[in-house]
Amino acid sequence: MSDKSNEEIRADAEELSRTLVDISVRSQEMVKDFLDNKQGAGIINLDDAMHMSGLFQQLTTRLMANPMQLAQAQMAFWQDYLQLVSKAALRFWGHHQDPVISPDPTDKRFRHEAWEENPIFDFIKQSYLLAADYIHSTVKDVDGLDDQTARKISFHTRQFVDALSPTNFVATNPAVLEKTLETKGHNLLKGLKNLLNDLSAADGKLRISMTDTEAFDVGKNLAITPGKVIYQNDLTQLIQYNPTTDKVYKRPLLFVPPWINKYYILDLQPKNSLIRYMVEQGHTVFVISWKNPTREHADKRFEDYMLEGPLAALDAIEQATGETDVNCVGYCLGGTLLGATLAYMAAKKDDRIKSATFFTAMLDFNRPGELEVFVDEEQLAALERRMDDKGYLEGPAMSATMSSLRANDLVWSFFISNYLRGDDPFPFDLLYWNQDCTNMPAKMHGFYLRNMYQRNALKDPGGITLDDEPIDLRKIETPACFVSAAEDHIAPWKTCYRGVHLLSGPATFILGGSGHIAGIINPPEKNKYGYWTNTRNPEDPDAWLDSAKHNEGSWWPEWNRWLTRRSGAKVDARKPGDGKLKPIEDAPGSYVKEEAC
Repeated sequence: MSDKSNEEIRADAEELSRTLVDISVRSQEMVKDFLDNKQGAGIINLDDAMHMSGLFQQLTTRLMANPMQLAQAQMAFWQDYLQLVSKAALRFWGHHQDPVISPDPTDKRFRHEAWEENPIFDFIKQSYLLAADYIHSTVKDVDGLDDQTARKISFHTRQFVDALSPTNFVATNPAVLEKTLETKGHNLLKGLKNLLNDLSAADGKLRISMTDTEAFDVGKNLAITPGKVIYQNDLTQLIQYNPTTDKVYKRPLLFVPPWINKYYILDLQPKNSLIRYMVEQGHTVFVISWKNPTREHADKRFEDYMLEGPLAALDAIEQATGETDVNCVGYCLGGTLLGATLAYMAAKKDDRIKSATFFTAMLDFNRPGELEVFVDEEQLAALERRMDDKGYLEGPAMSATMSSLRANDLVWSFFISNYLRGDDPFPFDLLYWNQDCTNMPAKMHGFYLRNMYQRNALKDPGGITLDDEPIDLRKIETPACFVSAAEDHIAPWKTCYRGVHLLSGPATFILGGSGHIAGIINPPEKNKYGYWTNTRNPEDPDAWLDSAKHNEGSWWPEWNRWLTRRSGAKVDARKPGDGKLKPIEDAPGSYVKEEAC
Protein backbone atom coordinates (compact mmCIF):
# COMPACT_ATOMS: atom_id res chain seq x y z
CA MET A 1 0.00 0.00 0.00
CA SER A 2 1.21 3.56 -0.68
CA ASP A 3 2.09 5.84 2.21
CA LYS A 4 0.91 8.94 0.33
CA SER A 5 -2.13 10.92 1.48
CA ASN A 6 -5.10 11.60 -0.77
CA GLU A 7 -3.90 15.21 -1.17
CA GLU A 8 -0.45 14.07 -2.29
CA ILE A 9 -1.95 11.58 -4.73
CA ARG A 10 -4.24 14.33 -6.12
CA ALA A 11 -1.27 16.69 -6.48
CA ASP A 12 0.72 14.01 -8.32
CA ALA A 13 -2.22 13.39 -10.64
CA GLU A 14 -2.58 17.11 -11.38
CA GLU A 15 1.15 17.41 -12.09
CA LEU A 16 1.02 14.38 -14.38
CA SER A 17 -1.95 15.88 -16.24
CA ARG A 18 -0.13 19.18 -16.75
CA THR A 19 2.97 17.34 -17.91
CA LEU A 20 1.01 15.25 -20.40
CA VAL A 21 -0.67 18.37 -21.82
CA ASP A 22 2.77 19.95 -22.24
CA ILE A 23 4.09 16.76 -23.83
CA SER A 24 1.12 16.71 -26.21
CA VAL A 25 1.86 20.23 -27.38
CA ARG A 26 5.57 19.55 -27.78
CA SER A 27 4.84 16.25 -29.52
CA GLN A 28 2.68 17.97 -32.11
CA GLU A 29 5.46 20.47 -32.75
CA MET A 30 8.02 17.67 -33.17
CA VAL A 31 5.79 15.72 -35.55
CA LYS A 32 5.03 18.86 -37.59
CA ASP A 33 8.76 19.63 -37.89
CA PHE A 34 9.43 16.05 -38.97
CA LEU A 35 6.68 16.06 -41.60
CA ASP A 36 7.81 19.43 -42.93
CA ASN A 37 11.27 17.95 -43.50
CA LYS A 38 10.03 14.65 -44.95
CA GLN A 39 7.39 15.61 -47.47
CA GLY A 40 6.89 12.84 -49.99
CA ALA A 41 8.68 10.10 -48.06
CA GLY A 42 6.96 6.84 -49.02
CA ILE A 43 6.30 4.31 -46.27
CA ILE A 44 3.64 1.94 -47.62
CA ASN A 45 4.58 -0.75 -50.15
CA LEU A 46 1.54 -1.01 -52.42
CA ASP A 47 2.65 -4.32 -53.95
CA ASP A 48 2.67 -5.90 -50.48
CA ALA A 49 -0.71 -4.39 -49.62
CA MET A 50 -2.32 -5.67 -52.83
CA HIS A 51 -0.80 -9.12 -52.34
CA MET A 52 -2.19 -9.45 -48.81
CA SER A 53 -5.56 -8.13 -49.93
CA GLY A 54 -5.76 -10.90 -52.53
CA LEU A 55 -4.82 -13.56 -49.98
CA PHE A 56 -7.51 -12.54 -47.54
CA GLN A 57 -10.11 -12.29 -50.31
CA GLN A 58 -9.39 -15.97 -50.99
CA LEU A 59 -9.73 -16.70 -47.29
CA THR A 60 -13.07 -14.88 -47.06
CA THR A 61 -14.38 -16.76 -50.08
CA ARG A 62 -13.46 -20.13 -48.57
CA LEU A 63 -14.91 -19.18 -45.17
CA MET A 64 -18.26 -18.18 -46.70
CA ALA A 65 -18.35 -21.44 -48.64
CA ASN A 66 -18.81 -23.26 -45.33
CA PRO A 67 -20.85 -20.95 -43.07
CA MET A 68 -21.72 -23.75 -40.63
CA GLN A 69 -18.04 -24.38 -39.82
CA LEU A 70 -17.54 -20.65 -39.23
CA ALA A 71 -20.65 -20.45 -37.04
CA GLN A 72 -19.45 -23.38 -34.94
CA ALA A 73 -16.07 -21.73 -34.44
CA GLN A 74 -17.76 -18.49 -33.40
CA MET A 75 -20.02 -20.31 -30.94
CA ALA A 76 -17.01 -22.04 -29.37
CA PHE A 77 -15.27 -18.68 -29.02
CA TRP A 78 -18.29 -17.02 -27.37
CA GLN A 79 -18.69 -19.91 -24.95
CA ASP A 80 -15.07 -19.50 -23.87
CA TYR A 81 -15.44 -15.74 -23.69
CA LEU A 82 -18.59 -15.92 -21.53
CA GLN A 83 -16.75 -18.31 -19.24
CA LEU A 84 -13.94 -15.77 -19.01
CA VAL A 85 -16.39 -12.96 -18.17
CA SER A 86 -17.99 -15.10 -15.47
CA LYS A 87 -14.65 -16.01 -13.93
CA ALA A 88 -13.45 -12.40 -14.10
CA ALA A 89 -16.55 -11.26 -12.20
CA LEU A 90 -15.99 -13.87 -9.49
CA ARG A 91 -12.35 -12.84 -9.23
CA PHE A 92 -13.38 -9.20 -8.73
CA TRP A 93 -15.39 -10.44 -5.75
CA GLY A 94 -12.28 -12.06 -4.31
CA HIS A 95 -12.75 -15.67 -5.43
CA HIS A 96 -9.72 -17.44 -6.92
CA GLN A 97 -10.32 -18.69 -10.46
CA ASP A 98 -8.21 -20.81 -12.76
CA PRO A 99 -7.53 -19.11 -16.09
CA VAL A 100 -9.56 -20.01 -19.15
CA ILE A 101 -6.43 -19.68 -21.26
CA SER A 102 -2.77 -19.09 -20.44
CA PRO A 103 0.10 -17.76 -22.57
CA ASP A 104 2.74 -20.11 -23.89
CA PRO A 105 5.55 -20.45 -21.32
CA THR A 106 7.99 -19.10 -23.93
CA ASP A 107 5.89 -15.97 -24.55
CA LYS A 108 7.86 -13.08 -23.04
CA ARG A 109 5.14 -10.48 -23.52
CA PHE A 110 3.15 -11.25 -20.38
CA ARG A 111 5.88 -11.66 -17.78
CA HIS A 112 5.06 -8.53 -15.76
CA GLU A 113 3.41 -9.58 -12.50
CA ALA A 114 0.34 -7.39 -13.15
CA TRP A 115 -0.77 -9.73 -15.95
CA GLU A 116 -1.41 -12.33 -13.24
CA GLU A 117 -2.07 -10.30 -10.10
CA ASN A 118 -4.28 -7.52 -11.43
CA PRO A 119 -7.79 -8.75 -12.39
CA ILE A 120 -8.20 -6.10 -15.08
CA PHE A 121 -4.93 -6.88 -16.84
CA ASP A 122 -5.54 -10.59 -16.44
CA PHE A 123 -8.91 -10.16 -18.17
CA ILE A 124 -7.32 -8.11 -20.99
CA LYS A 125 -4.61 -10.74 -21.42
CA GLN A 126 -7.00 -13.68 -21.56
CA SER A 127 -9.41 -11.83 -23.87
CA TYR A 128 -6.56 -11.24 -26.30
CA LEU A 129 -5.31 -14.83 -26.09
CA LEU A 130 -8.81 -16.20 -26.69
CA ALA A 131 -9.33 -13.94 -29.71
CA ALA A 132 -5.87 -14.80 -31.07
CA ASP A 133 -6.51 -18.52 -30.64
CA TYR A 134 -9.89 -18.20 -32.35
CA ILE A 135 -8.46 -16.29 -35.31
CA HIS A 136 -5.52 -18.66 -35.77
CA SER A 137 -7.66 -21.81 -35.51
CA THR A 138 -10.27 -20.41 -37.92
CA VAL A 139 -7.63 -19.61 -40.52
CA LYS A 140 -5.88 -22.94 -40.00
CA ASP A 141 -9.03 -25.03 -40.42
CA VAL A 142 -10.31 -23.47 -43.67
CA ASP A 143 -10.95 -26.07 -46.37
CA GLY A 144 -10.16 -25.60 -50.05
CA LEU A 145 -6.92 -23.60 -49.83
CA ASP A 146 -3.72 -25.02 -51.30
CA ASP A 147 -0.90 -25.57 -48.81
CA GLN A 148 1.21 -22.62 -49.94
CA THR A 149 -1.70 -20.16 -49.78
CA ALA A 150 -2.71 -21.51 -46.38
CA ARG A 151 0.82 -21.02 -45.04
CA LYS A 152 0.96 -17.46 -46.37
CA ILE A 153 -2.40 -16.56 -44.85
CA SER A 154 -1.35 -18.11 -41.55
CA PHE A 155 1.88 -16.10 -41.56
CA HIS A 156 0.21 -12.75 -42.30
CA THR A 157 -2.53 -13.51 -39.81
CA ARG A 158 0.08 -14.01 -37.12
CA GLN A 159 1.65 -10.67 -38.04
CA PHE A 160 -1.75 -8.98 -37.64
CA VAL A 161 -2.56 -10.70 -34.36
CA ASP A 162 0.88 -9.96 -32.91
CA ALA A 163 0.50 -6.28 -33.84
CA LEU A 164 -2.75 -6.08 -31.85
CA SER A 165 -1.27 -7.46 -28.64
CA PRO A 166 -2.27 -5.35 -25.61
CA THR A 167 1.42 -5.09 -24.75
CA ASN A 168 1.87 -2.84 -27.80
CA PHE A 169 -0.35 -0.03 -26.43
CA VAL A 170 0.26 2.41 -23.60
CA ALA A 171 -3.11 2.01 -21.90
CA THR A 172 -2.98 -1.79 -21.79
CA ASN A 173 0.65 -2.43 -20.91
CA PRO A 174 1.22 -2.35 -17.13
CA ALA A 175 4.99 -1.98 -17.47
CA VAL A 176 4.54 1.09 -19.70
CA LEU A 177 1.91 2.59 -17.38
CA GLU A 178 4.26 2.06 -14.45
CA LYS A 179 7.05 3.88 -16.32
CA THR A 180 4.68 6.68 -17.30
CA LEU A 181 3.72 7.30 -13.68
CA GLU A 182 7.33 7.16 -12.53
CA THR A 183 8.54 9.68 -15.14
CA LYS A 184 5.36 11.78 -15.11
CA GLY A 185 4.92 11.02 -18.79
CA HIS A 186 8.37 12.01 -19.98
CA ASN A 187 8.98 8.47 -21.21
CA LEU A 188 6.34 9.09 -23.88
CA LEU A 189 8.09 12.24 -25.06
CA LYS A 190 11.42 10.42 -25.09
CA GLY A 191 9.78 7.57 -27.00
CA LEU A 192 8.45 10.00 -29.59
CA LYS A 193 11.92 11.46 -30.00
CA ASN A 194 13.29 7.94 -30.49
CA LEU A 195 10.61 7.26 -33.10
CA LEU A 196 11.28 10.45 -35.05
CA ASN A 197 15.03 9.85 -34.88
CA ASP A 198 14.57 6.38 -36.36
CA LEU A 199 12.29 7.75 -39.09
CA SER A 200 14.73 10.52 -39.88
CA ALA A 201 17.73 8.17 -40.03
CA ALA A 202 15.90 5.95 -42.53
CA ASP A 203 14.57 8.80 -44.69
CA GLY A 204 10.98 8.45 -43.54
CA LYS A 205 10.83 4.66 -43.29
CA LEU A 206 10.50 3.03 -39.91
CA ARG A 207 13.59 1.00 -38.96
CA ILE A 208 13.52 0.42 -35.24
CA SER A 209 16.90 0.74 -33.55
CA MET A 210 17.72 -2.55 -31.86
CA THR A 211 20.95 -1.52 -30.20
CA ASP A 212 23.16 1.44 -29.43
CA THR A 213 25.02 1.80 -32.72
CA GLU A 214 27.49 4.23 -31.18
CA ALA A 215 28.77 1.52 -28.83
CA PHE A 216 30.44 -0.54 -31.55
CA ASP A 217 33.03 0.01 -34.24
CA VAL A 218 34.04 -2.77 -36.63
CA GLY A 219 37.78 -3.22 -36.32
CA LYS A 220 37.88 -1.55 -32.90
CA ASN A 221 35.69 -3.70 -30.64
CA LEU A 222 34.13 -6.05 -33.23
CA ALA A 223 36.00 -8.26 -35.74
CA ILE A 224 39.30 -7.74 -33.94
CA THR A 225 41.01 -11.12 -34.37
CA PRO A 226 44.43 -10.08 -35.79
CA GLY A 227 45.03 -10.80 -39.45
CA LYS A 228 45.63 -9.30 -42.89
CA VAL A 229 43.73 -8.92 -46.13
CA ILE A 230 45.97 -10.79 -48.56
CA TYR A 231 43.81 -10.79 -51.71
CA GLN A 232 40.84 -8.90 -53.14
CA ASN A 233 38.74 -8.69 -56.27
CA ASP A 234 35.51 -7.02 -57.30
CA LEU A 235 33.39 -9.06 -54.88
CA THR A 236 35.64 -10.28 -52.09
CA GLN A 237 38.49 -9.63 -49.76
CA LEU A 238 40.30 -12.68 -48.37
CA ILE A 239 41.54 -12.40 -44.79
CA GLN A 240 44.30 -14.62 -43.38
CA TYR A 241 44.55 -14.64 -39.58
CA ASN A 242 47.74 -14.50 -37.53
CA PRO A 243 48.60 -17.84 -35.90
CA THR A 244 48.63 -18.11 -32.11
CA THR A 245 50.36 -21.51 -31.97
CA ASP A 246 53.89 -22.48 -33.03
CA LYS A 247 52.58 -25.40 -35.07
CA VAL A 248 49.46 -25.53 -37.25
CA TYR A 249 47.64 -28.20 -39.23
CA LYS A 250 48.95 -28.55 -42.77
CA ARG A 251 45.57 -28.11 -44.43
CA PRO A 252 44.20 -24.52 -44.25
CA LEU A 253 40.60 -23.76 -43.23
CA LEU A 254 38.42 -21.44 -45.36
CA PHE A 255 35.16 -19.91 -44.12
CA VAL A 256 32.56 -18.92 -46.75
CA PRO A 257 30.04 -16.75 -44.88
CA PRO A 258 26.67 -15.61 -46.25
CA TRP A 259 26.62 -12.31 -48.13
CA ILE A 260 23.12 -11.65 -46.87
CA ASN A 261 24.96 -10.38 -43.75
CA LYS A 262 28.57 -9.50 -42.98
CA TYR A 263 31.20 -12.11 -42.17
CA TYR A 264 32.01 -10.88 -38.67
CA ILE A 265 29.16 -12.85 -37.13
CA LEU A 266 31.99 -15.39 -36.96
CA ASP A 267 34.24 -12.89 -35.18
CA LEU A 268 32.12 -10.60 -33.02
CA GLN A 269 34.27 -10.30 -29.90
CA PRO A 270 37.05 -12.48 -28.45
CA LYS A 271 34.64 -14.18 -26.04
CA ASN A 272 32.37 -15.47 -28.83
CA SER A 273 34.57 -15.56 -31.94
CA LEU A 274 34.52 -18.87 -33.80
CA ILE A 275 37.38 -17.62 -35.99
CA ARG A 276 39.57 -16.89 -32.95
CA TYR A 277 38.66 -20.29 -31.47
CA MET A 278 39.73 -22.15 -34.62
CA VAL A 279 42.98 -20.17 -34.80
CA GLU A 280 43.68 -21.17 -31.19
CA GLN A 281 43.06 -24.83 -32.10
CA GLY A 282 45.98 -24.68 -34.54
CA HIS A 283 44.27 -24.02 -37.88
CA THR A 284 45.47 -21.58 -40.52
CA VAL A 285 42.19 -19.71 -40.94
CA PHE A 286 40.99 -17.72 -43.94
CA VAL A 287 37.62 -15.99 -44.33
CA ILE A 288 35.89 -14.35 -47.28
CA SER A 289 34.64 -10.82 -46.65
CA TRP A 290 32.02 -9.93 -49.29
CA LYS A 291 31.72 -6.49 -50.84
CA ASN A 292 28.51 -4.54 -50.16
CA PRO A 293 27.17 -4.32 -53.74
CA THR A 294 25.84 -1.17 -55.41
CA ARG A 295 24.17 -0.45 -58.74
CA GLU A 296 27.50 -1.22 -60.41
CA HIS A 297 27.10 -4.86 -59.34
CA ALA A 298 23.55 -5.28 -60.66
CA ASP A 299 24.61 -7.87 -63.24
CA LYS A 300 26.68 -10.02 -60.87
CA ARG A 301 25.43 -13.59 -61.20
CA PHE A 302 25.25 -16.41 -58.68
CA GLU A 303 28.18 -18.06 -60.46
CA ASP A 304 30.18 -14.84 -60.12
CA TYR A 305 29.91 -15.31 -56.36
CA MET A 306 31.30 -18.81 -56.87
CA LEU A 307 34.09 -17.77 -59.25
CA GLU A 308 35.16 -14.64 -57.37
CA GLY A 309 34.42 -16.17 -53.96
CA PRO A 310 35.51 -19.68 -52.94
CA LEU A 311 37.22 -20.58 -56.23
CA ALA A 312 39.29 -17.39 -56.25
CA ALA A 313 40.02 -17.94 -52.55
CA LEU A 314 41.38 -21.45 -53.23
CA ASP A 315 43.82 -20.01 -55.76
CA ALA A 316 44.86 -17.27 -53.33
CA ILE A 317 45.34 -19.72 -50.45
CA GLU A 318 47.67 -21.80 -52.60
CA GLN A 319 49.75 -18.71 -53.34
CA ALA A 320 49.75 -17.72 -49.66
CA THR A 321 50.59 -21.12 -48.15
CA GLY A 322 51.71 -23.41 -50.97
CA GLU A 323 48.81 -25.75 -50.12
CA THR A 324 46.35 -26.88 -52.77
CA ASP A 325 44.18 -28.91 -50.39
CA VAL A 326 41.77 -26.95 -48.18
CA ASN A 327 39.00 -27.64 -45.65
CA CYS A 328 35.99 -25.42 -46.27
CA VAL A 329 33.03 -24.18 -44.22
CA GLY A 330 29.89 -22.57 -45.63
CA TYR A 331 27.42 -20.78 -43.37
CA CYS A 332 23.73 -20.39 -44.39
CA LEU A 333 23.70 -18.95 -47.94
CA GLY A 334 27.47 -19.47 -47.98
CA GLY A 335 26.77 -23.17 -47.39
CA THR A 336 24.37 -23.29 -50.31
CA LEU A 337 27.09 -21.69 -52.43
CA LEU A 338 29.61 -24.22 -51.09
CA GLY A 339 27.36 -27.11 -52.16
CA ALA A 340 26.93 -25.63 -55.64
CA THR A 341 30.69 -24.98 -55.86
CA LEU A 342 31.55 -28.55 -54.87
CA ALA A 343 29.20 -29.87 -57.57
CA TYR A 344 30.79 -27.54 -60.12
CA MET A 345 34.27 -28.67 -59.04
CA ALA A 346 33.21 -32.32 -59.28
CA ALA A 347 32.15 -31.73 -62.88
CA LYS A 348 35.57 -30.13 -63.53
CA LYS A 349 37.46 -32.95 -61.75
CA ASP A 350 38.74 -30.43 -59.19
CA ASP A 351 39.18 -32.00 -55.73
CA ARG A 352 41.02 -29.26 -53.83
CA ILE A 353 38.34 -29.08 -51.11
CA LYS A 354 39.03 -32.11 -48.93
CA SER A 355 36.25 -31.65 -46.38
CA ALA A 356 33.10 -29.53 -46.37
CA THR A 357 31.15 -28.26 -43.37
CA PHE A 358 27.69 -26.79 -43.77
CA PHE A 359 26.41 -24.49 -40.99
CA THR A 360 22.59 -24.17 -41.08
CA ALA A 361 22.69 -24.51 -44.87
CA MET A 362 19.99 -25.86 -47.16
CA LEU A 363 20.70 -27.82 -50.33
CA ASP A 364 17.14 -29.09 -50.69
CA PHE A 365 14.66 -26.20 -50.39
CA ASN A 366 11.49 -28.21 -49.93
CA ARG A 367 9.76 -26.64 -46.87
CA PRO A 368 12.50 -24.02 -46.34
CA GLY A 369 10.81 -22.32 -43.41
CA GLU A 370 8.65 -19.22 -43.32
CA LEU A 371 10.70 -17.38 -45.94
CA GLU A 372 8.79 -19.39 -48.52
CA VAL A 373 5.76 -17.14 -47.98
CA PHE A 374 7.65 -14.40 -49.84
CA VAL A 375 8.59 -16.33 -52.98
CA ASP A 376 5.43 -16.93 -55.00
CA GLU A 377 5.36 -15.65 -58.58
CA GLU A 378 3.45 -12.47 -57.76
CA GLN A 379 5.82 -11.38 -55.01
CA LEU A 380 8.96 -12.37 -56.91
CA ALA A 381 7.85 -10.37 -59.94
CA ALA A 382 7.23 -7.33 -57.73
CA LEU A 383 10.62 -7.79 -56.05
CA GLU A 384 12.38 -8.06 -59.41
CA ARG A 385 10.74 -4.83 -60.59
CA ARG A 386 12.00 -3.17 -57.44
CA MET A 387 15.53 -4.56 -57.89
CA ASP A 388 15.65 -3.71 -61.60
CA ASP A 389 14.88 -0.10 -60.75
CA LYS A 390 17.84 0.20 -58.35
CA GLY A 391 20.11 -2.61 -59.47
CA TYR A 392 19.99 -4.28 -56.06
CA LEU A 393 17.75 -5.12 -53.13
CA GLU A 394 18.41 -2.72 -50.27
CA GLY A 395 19.87 -4.33 -47.18
CA PRO A 396 17.30 -2.82 -44.79
CA ALA A 397 14.46 -4.37 -46.82
CA MET A 398 15.99 -7.82 -46.41
CA SER A 399 16.65 -7.16 -42.72
CA ALA A 400 13.01 -6.15 -42.17
CA THR A 401 11.83 -9.35 -43.85
CA MET A 402 14.04 -11.48 -41.61
CA SER A 403 12.90 -9.63 -38.48
CA SER A 404 9.25 -10.16 -39.40
CA LEU A 405 9.74 -13.92 -39.02
CA ARG A 406 10.10 -13.33 -35.27
CA ALA A 407 8.11 -10.13 -34.92
CA ASN A 408 7.47 -10.29 -31.17
CA ASP A 409 11.18 -10.67 -30.41
CA LEU A 410 12.72 -8.56 -33.18
CA VAL A 411 10.08 -5.88 -33.81
CA TRP A 412 7.49 -5.39 -31.08
CA SER A 413 9.79 -5.82 -28.10
CA PHE A 414 11.94 -2.93 -29.40
CA PHE A 415 8.84 -0.91 -30.31
CA ILE A 416 7.71 -1.15 -26.69
CA SER A 417 11.13 -0.47 -25.20
CA ASN A 418 12.15 2.40 -27.48
CA TYR A 419 8.86 4.17 -28.19
CA LEU A 420 6.52 3.40 -25.27
CA ARG A 421 8.94 3.06 -22.37
CA GLY A 422 11.32 5.61 -23.86
CA ASP A 423 14.38 3.52 -23.09
CA ASP A 424 17.66 3.90 -24.94
CA PRO A 425 18.65 0.83 -26.98
CA PHE A 426 20.99 -1.48 -25.08
CA PRO A 427 24.44 -2.11 -26.61
CA PHE A 428 24.48 -5.70 -27.91
CA ASP A 429 27.05 -6.94 -30.42
CA LEU A 430 24.77 -9.48 -32.10
CA LEU A 431 22.02 -6.91 -32.70
CA TYR A 432 24.54 -4.40 -34.01
CA TRP A 433 25.67 -7.02 -36.55
CA ASN A 434 22.02 -7.78 -37.35
CA GLN A 435 21.40 -4.15 -38.29
CA ASP A 436 24.65 -3.78 -40.26
CA CYS A 437 22.89 -4.58 -43.52
CA THR A 438 24.10 -5.70 -46.94
CA ASN A 439 22.56 -5.20 -50.38
CA MET A 440 21.81 -8.01 -52.84
CA PRO A 441 22.69 -7.64 -56.57
CA ALA A 442 19.56 -7.84 -58.70
CA LYS A 443 20.60 -10.64 -61.07
CA MET A 444 22.16 -12.85 -58.38
CA HIS A 445 19.28 -12.46 -55.95
CA GLY A 446 16.61 -13.11 -58.55
CA PHE A 447 18.44 -16.28 -59.66
CA TYR A 448 18.83 -17.45 -56.06
CA LEU A 449 15.19 -16.95 -55.08
CA ARG A 450 13.79 -18.47 -58.25
CA ASN A 451 16.11 -21.46 -58.59
CA MET A 452 16.51 -22.36 -54.92
CA TYR A 453 13.34 -21.27 -53.12
CA GLN A 454 10.77 -21.31 -55.93
CA ARG A 455 11.97 -24.14 -58.22
CA ASN A 456 14.05 -26.08 -55.65
CA ALA A 457 16.31 -26.97 -58.57
CA LEU A 458 19.67 -27.32 -56.78
CA LYS A 459 18.83 -30.82 -55.56
CA ASP A 460 18.02 -32.06 -59.08
CA PRO A 461 20.82 -33.43 -61.29
CA GLY A 462 21.41 -30.81 -63.96
CA GLY A 463 18.73 -28.59 -62.40
CA ILE A 464 21.11 -25.65 -62.28
CA THR A 465 23.86 -24.60 -64.68
CA LEU A 466 26.76 -22.49 -63.41
CA ASP A 467 29.25 -20.95 -65.82
CA ASP A 468 27.94 -23.21 -68.61
CA GLU A 469 28.35 -26.35 -66.46
CA PRO A 470 25.26 -28.36 -65.38
CA ILE A 471 25.86 -29.41 -61.79
CA ASP A 472 24.85 -32.49 -59.81
CA LEU A 473 25.16 -32.62 -56.01
CA ARG A 474 25.26 -36.41 -56.15
CA LYS A 475 28.69 -36.28 -57.74
CA ILE A 476 30.15 -34.74 -54.59
CA GLU A 477 32.24 -37.35 -52.75
CA THR A 478 33.87 -34.93 -50.31
CA PRO A 479 33.47 -35.87 -46.61
CA ALA A 480 30.86 -33.53 -45.17
CA CYS A 481 29.67 -32.37 -41.77
CA PHE A 482 26.28 -30.69 -41.44
CA VAL A 483 25.64 -28.52 -38.36
CA SER A 484 22.10 -27.29 -37.75
CA ALA A 485 20.15 -25.68 -34.91
CA ALA A 486 17.05 -27.21 -33.35
CA GLU A 487 15.07 -23.93 -33.18
CA ASP A 488 16.21 -22.50 -36.51
CA HIS A 489 13.28 -20.73 -38.23
CA ILE A 490 15.32 -19.58 -41.25
CA ALA A 491 16.91 -22.91 -42.22
CA PRO A 492 14.86 -25.60 -40.42
CA TRP A 493 17.08 -28.43 -39.27
CA LYS A 494 14.95 -31.16 -40.81
CA THR A 495 15.30 -29.45 -44.19
CA CYS A 496 19.06 -29.07 -43.73
CA TYR A 497 19.27 -32.76 -42.78
CA ARG A 498 18.26 -33.75 -46.32
CA GLY A 499 21.69 -32.58 -47.48
CA VAL A 500 23.23 -35.62 -45.77
CA HIS A 501 21.53 -37.85 -48.34
CA LEU A 502 22.08 -35.62 -51.38
CA LEU A 503 25.86 -36.01 -51.39
CA SER A 504 27.70 -39.25 -52.18
CA GLY A 505 30.54 -38.97 -49.67
CA PRO A 506 30.54 -39.84 -45.95
CA ALA A 507 28.44 -37.40 -43.94
CA THR A 508 28.11 -36.47 -40.28
CA PHE A 509 25.21 -34.52 -38.82
CA ILE A 510 25.36 -32.44 -35.61
CA LEU A 511 22.26 -30.78 -34.18
CA GLY A 512 22.85 -27.87 -31.84
CA GLY A 513 20.38 -26.13 -29.59
CA SER A 514 18.84 -22.66 -30.01
CA GLY A 515 18.37 -20.87 -33.33
CA HIS A 516 20.00 -19.80 -36.58
CA ILE A 517 22.61 -17.53 -34.98
CA ALA A 518 22.88 -18.43 -31.29
CA GLY A 519 22.96 -22.12 -32.21
CA ILE A 520 26.14 -21.53 -34.24
CA ILE A 521 27.80 -18.77 -32.20
CA ASN A 522 27.90 -20.89 -29.05
CA PRO A 523 31.40 -20.85 -27.50
CA PRO A 524 32.39 -23.65 -25.10
CA GLU A 525 32.91 -21.25 -22.19
CA LYS A 526 29.17 -20.53 -22.02
CA ASN A 527 28.30 -24.24 -21.66
CA LYS A 528 24.86 -23.59 -23.16
CA TYR A 529 22.23 -25.42 -25.19
CA GLY A 530 23.90 -28.80 -25.75
CA TYR A 531 23.90 -30.77 -29.00
CA TRP A 532 22.95 -34.15 -30.48
CA THR A 533 25.13 -36.62 -32.41
CA ASN A 534 24.43 -39.93 -34.10
CA THR A 535 26.66 -42.47 -35.83
CA ARG A 536 23.81 -43.36 -38.19
CA ASN A 537 21.93 -41.22 -40.73
CA PRO A 538 18.48 -42.71 -41.36
CA GLU A 539 16.36 -41.10 -44.07
CA ASP A 540 13.85 -39.73 -41.56
CA PRO A 541 15.21 -36.81 -39.48
CA ASP A 542 12.86 -37.71 -36.61
CA ALA A 543 14.36 -41.20 -36.56
CA TRP A 544 17.82 -39.62 -36.46
CA LEU A 545 16.86 -37.53 -33.43
CA ASP A 546 15.12 -40.42 -31.65
CA SER A 547 18.32 -42.47 -31.66
CA ALA A 548 20.74 -39.53 -31.22
CA LYS A 549 22.90 -38.93 -28.17
CA HIS A 550 22.52 -35.65 -26.33
CA ASN A 551 25.75 -33.97 -25.23
CA GLU A 552 26.21 -31.05 -22.86
CA GLY A 553 27.77 -27.74 -23.88
CA SER A 554 28.97 -26.41 -27.22
CA TRP A 555 29.38 -28.49 -30.36
CA TRP A 556 32.53 -26.56 -31.35
CA PRO A 557 35.00 -29.09 -29.82
CA GLU A 558 33.05 -31.98 -31.39
CA TRP A 559 33.31 -30.40 -34.84
CA ASN A 560 36.98 -29.53 -34.31
CA ARG A 561 37.73 -33.21 -33.56
CA TRP A 562 35.99 -34.16 -36.81
CA LEU A 563 37.93 -31.49 -38.68
CA THR A 564 41.40 -32.22 -37.29
CA ARG A 565 41.17 -35.81 -38.50
CA ARG A 566 41.01 -34.29 -41.99
CA SER A 567 43.60 -31.54 -41.51
CA GLY A 568 46.89 -33.39 -41.92
CA ALA A 569 50.04 -33.31 -39.80
CA LYS A 570 51.36 -30.30 -37.91
CA VAL A 571 53.75 -27.89 -39.66
CA ASP A 572 55.38 -24.61 -38.70
CA ALA A 573 52.89 -21.79 -38.29
CA ARG A 574 52.34 -19.54 -41.32
CA LYS A 575 51.90 -15.80 -41.02
CA PRO A 576 50.14 -13.54 -43.52
CA GLY A 577 52.74 -12.39 -46.03
CA ASP A 578 54.94 -15.47 -45.75
CA GLY A 579 53.89 -16.68 -49.19
CA LYS A 580 53.58 -15.03 -52.58
CA LEU A 581 50.74 -12.71 -51.55
CA LYS A 582 51.68 -9.65 -49.55
CA PRO A 583 49.24 -8.01 -47.12
CA ILE A 584 46.97 -5.33 -48.56
CA GLU A 585 45.62 -3.98 -45.26
CA ASP A 586 44.88 -5.07 -41.71
CA ALA A 587 41.86 -7.20 -40.91
CA PRO A 588 38.93 -6.75 -40.96
CA GLY A 589 39.59 -4.90 -44.22
CA SER A 590 37.61 -2.19 -45.96
CA TYR A 591 34.82 -4.19 -47.66
CA VAL A 592 33.18 -5.10 -44.34
CA LYS A 593 32.93 -1.42 -43.39
CA GLU A 594 30.90 -0.45 -46.46
CA GLU A 595 27.33 0.49 -45.60
CA ALA A 596 24.18 -0.62 -47.40
CA CYS A 597 22.76 1.97 -49.80
